[in-house]
Amino acid sequence: MTSGSIDRAGPRRREWLTHNVMTLSLVSLFQDAASELLYPVLAIFLVSILGAPVAVVGLVEGLADGAAAITRLVSGRLADRRARRPMVALGYGMAAVAKLAIAVAVVWPMVLVARVGDRIGKGIRGAPRDSLIAEDTTPEDRGRAYGFHRSLDTWGAVIGPLIGLGLYEALDHRIRPLLWVAVIPAVLSVALVGFVRERPRPGVSDPGDARAAAPVAVASGPLPQAFRRVVVVLGVFGLVNFPDALLLLRARALGVGVAGVIGVYCLYNLVYALASYPAGALSDRIPRRVVVGTGLVVFSVAYVGLGVASSAAWVWVLFPVYGLYTAFTDGVGKAWIVDLVPAGQRGRAIGTQGAVTGVGAIIAGVWAGLAWAGSGRLPLVLSGAVALVVGVVVLTWSRLDAPVLG
Repeated sequence: MTSGSIDRAGPRRREWLTHNVMTLSLVSLFQDAASELLYPVLAIFLVSILGAPVAVVGLVEGLADGAAAITRLVSGRLADRRARRPMVALGYGMAAVAKLAIAVAVVWPMVLVARVGDRIGKGIRGAPRDSLIAEDTTPEDRGRAYGFHRSLDTWGAVIGPLIGLGLYEALDHRIRPLLWVAVIPAVLSVALVGFVRERPRPGVSDPGDARAAAPVAVASGPLPQAFRRVVVVLGVFGLVNFPDALLLLRARALGVGVAGVIGVYCLYNLVYALASYPAGALSDRIPRRVVVGTGLVVFSVAYVGLGVASSAAWVWVLFPVYGLYTAFTDGVGKAWIVDLVPAGQRGRAIGTQGAVTGVGAIIAGVWAGLAWAGSGRLPLVLSGAVALVVGVVVLTWSRLDAPVLG
């Protein structure tokens, strides 16, 4: 290797890890620590403390994800036309307020309203945040940038439940104090948004600490056909991808205690965090379609396995497998979507894909909750079977690939 190649390699390795990628990753880390501190116990809180039926758990999570989906559709379009940092701050701020509302809830409808508010905040911030990351990267390193973001985000999902588990044991197995603790990192994440920098764009006022860059004009017209094909396929999968809260109830049904549920959720997120960056980097070298399709097959293994499992021991095996699915599809899926559209349509594309997925989450949450029937075997096996078919389609249908548009 020549000295010239060494000089090129060093900056090349670092240029994708920009100020915004790092800052937004830390913002997500703190917010996810807050969200995932309470998420493993939320279903138990609803059913055991507030007296909600299991079907309500699916309803709450499905409606919450659906609210995020509809909001993404609007925020995605705004992200192509408005300053993005204020939208990111608003989204994270709403999530912090919603966590406070959950902490004071005394009946399950209060949790429903708070969760919907929390997910609306998620919908507002998602497209502008992901657009800021896309703007700071090139197609050759976009997978690793999104993978790094998802990794730090998910480290928050490891740290949060671990804090929750420690406090659960220290506070005599009381759940409500955990909900109050979750407010703290949520507020910190909002404060960190102030360090985000935004590039000036035509027709958008300078948000402050901006870097010089070539402006990107908003692209009008329909989204590309390749993008529409991908969204349809992923939308079908969304119809069977029901909320993780129901998976945690399945763990309980198999005999895992509350502390064990939190522990296995930490294990899931640990695998997700460790595998996200390698999965993203891999997608920079092979078609992202292949990585996502592999993730869907892994999803099928995890869901069918949990559906047919007869002992708690399988929970500790299959939740880490489920973590691999998320690592292979979350950040890589975002990079895939961004690659399929012109720069001026990124916000709209991210918002549209999120909206389609979220509407699917409403349907999946409702039907799976109604079909749960105690153990949840049927919805798990059915979802796993459909996911396998979709995964094979993604792996084999080369028309889902498209030339990278920059």
